Amino acid sequence: MPKTKFQDAVFSIMMAITMAYAMELYNLSMQNGGMSYSLFVSSLKDLVIMAPIVILIEKLIVGRLARKCAFRIFRPQKDNPFLLTILISCFTMWMMCPLMSAVATLLFKHPGAQFFPVWIDTVAHNFPMAFFWQLFFAGPLVRFLFRCIFARSLKAEAQKEQKPEQAVVAK
Repeated sequence: MPKTKFQDAVFSIMMAITMAYAMELYNLSMQNGGMSYSLFVSSLKDLVIMAPIVILIEKLIVGRLARKCAFRIFRPQKDNPFLLTILISCFTMWMMCPLMSAVATLLFKHPGAQFFPVWIDTVAHNFPMAFFWQLFFAGPLVRFLFRCIFARSLKAEAQKEQKPEQAVVAK
């Protein structure tokens, strides 16, 4: 996936927008008793607030921890790269959901002294959606779009990685 800091930044922005928008749309539809066209616009307004927060939390805290957790279970050199990607996604969502639910609880639900029970309720409602949305839609979509956007540079990187191996084989 991302090979450079620029690619990593683009990937993070794409994933943050995809996840934050879907989760905002989901939460607004739950609040309003169902989906409506107006919620698609309302979710965009909340996205302006939530996407930067998602990026900050992922970059400063969760991204590194998710990778550490995944690398304790899988070895990148030996295990299936697809499974490693899925595991990193799962660990990221596992950490991001409670943290972003806390942010949403504070910003949108105004819980006062009832923060903990309101936050637990928010996590319980958000976790299944975040899990399935990440694994079956956002993750595959963002990875596909990312590969399309960076097709040339990813191909060049792959060729650079293969050349040293070919030189060793030729000896």
